[in-house]
Amino acid sequence: MEFLGYFGGVFEPVALLLLLGGTVGGLILGATPGLSPTMAVALLIPFTFQLSATQGLILLGAAYTSTVAGGAVSAILLRIPGAPANIATALDGHEMAKKGEGARALHLSFLASGIGGVIGVLLLIFLTPVLAQWALAFGPSHLFWMAILGVTLIGSLDSKSFVKGLLSGCIGIWLATIGYDDNYGVPRFIFSDALTGGINIIAALIGLFAIPQVLEMFAKGRRAAAIEAVTVSKHAIGASVREIGGSGRALSIGTVIGSIIGLIPGVGGQIAGLVAYDQTRKVSPHRAKFGTGHPEGVIAAESANNAMVGPSLVPLLTLSIPGSPTAAVLLGGLLIHGIFPGGDLFERHPEVIWTFINSMLLGQMLMVVFGIWIAASAARIARAPMPIMAAAVLILAVFGSYSVQQSMGDVYVMLALGIGMFVLEKFGFSAAPLVLGLILGPIAEDNFIMGARIADATDGRWLYFFGDPLNLVLVALILGSVAYSFASNRATNAALPQPVEAGE
Repeated sequence: MEFLGYFGGVFEPVALLLLLGGTVGGLILGATPGLSPTMAVALLIPFTFQLSATQGLILLGAAYTSTVAGGAVSAILLRIPGAPANIATALDGHEMAKKGEGARALHLSFLASGIGGVIGVLLLIFLTPVLAQWALAFGPSHLFWMAILGVTLIGSLDSKSFVKGLLSGCIGIWLATIGYDDNYGVPRFIFSDALTGGINIIAALIGLFAIPQVLEMFAKGRRAAAIEAVTVSKHAIGASVREIGGSGRALSIGTVIGSIIGLIPGVGGQIAGLVAYDQTRKVSPHRAKFGTGHPEGVIAAESANNAMVGPSLVPLLTLSIPGSPTAAVLLGGLLIHGIFPGGDLFERHPEVIWTFINSMLLGQMLMVVFGIWIAASAARIARAPMPIMAAAVLILAVFGSYSVQQSMGDVYVMLALGIGMFVLEKFGFSAAPLVLGLILGPIAEDNFIMGARIADATDGRWLYFFGDPLNLVLVALILGSVAYSFASNRATNAALPQPVEAGE
């Protein structure tokens, strides 16, 4: 209970002001397509130079947690994930918004994010030493199988067709190979100067989700959007709280999966949200409703991507190994102030670290309050006329793509991928599996090559990749996931009404 003795530092005037500013600013930045949590934290680091170590970390931590949750705003209202962590949120959240339930979806997303985030920070507080040693057990072979496990989820992410989902994922994996190979320096599929550095994930994310939406909006002409603003009252908020209370299955699955994945260095919130979404759908008695505006999909995805925030800091603070890209930027924030992570960090700088962790706990609660407060106003965005909405989304897409690396090449890539996705959607393909393949491709490739090098210098590849009990568990999960997805897809297709042939 040592952390309780440092709670007072969070309520000092400057610290509390930074916590409030970081939370509100993070929500705004998160809702802006292209401004990921990693970029938001990186942009704020220069502002911490004149602050104390504690104050600087409070600002960065508040921005980290609220930016992850804020990305749900654009994911739900515009079907443009604010960050890769919000990909799964868009699948059901936007469908809810199209039914006039935008504010309800936002309420559920912020409440789920807050609950998952609080539990994740509590894990950081109470289980740091144990979890750090567990996270250290993951090597290249385990991370390779983790990536393959994620690949097996690709087919089931496309509820219409298992095969088309896998094909979409394969396209994403191929796109991930474009550019110079990181291990051997060999150019691959570089047919334009804009592809020299590969495909930036943020530009791809915006293009694959935003541009098809823009083209669809322009195609609908001047008709007003079908989404009506929902008046947010005390009763509506209370109803959302009760709904969260009755969604224990989705909430628990999302929180557990997010916490576990957050511990594994280099995996990230985007995988946590997608895995939680997929597993919740598999155990739900309402599987057919997922992808059509089912609240459980939003709750599972948002509880997972915020539950991973706290655990992602466990290997960072104790082993100097960032658990996510944003945690890597936070490591830079620590080093700037002369704080070096390690096993004795909590003994050398207890007032800094415990105050920082306590601020993240309070920040999760403030994020829920401010998120629900802006939900009513945010939901009214969808009432804008189609042409205005399309123009605004297109401007945000171009701005978000360009701002990542200040490169027009990223803008061209974003537009090309978006137009291609618009065509693929006409044939029943989905963007979510494609993005997951794009994310997991480099993780699987890099860890396989690293593992193969280690295996060649030790006991051989077979023993290295299959001889460890944890590897065998992951392989079993992969086989089980493939079998379940295939059987579930066949059962769904069999349940659909068959076309009646002429003459019958």
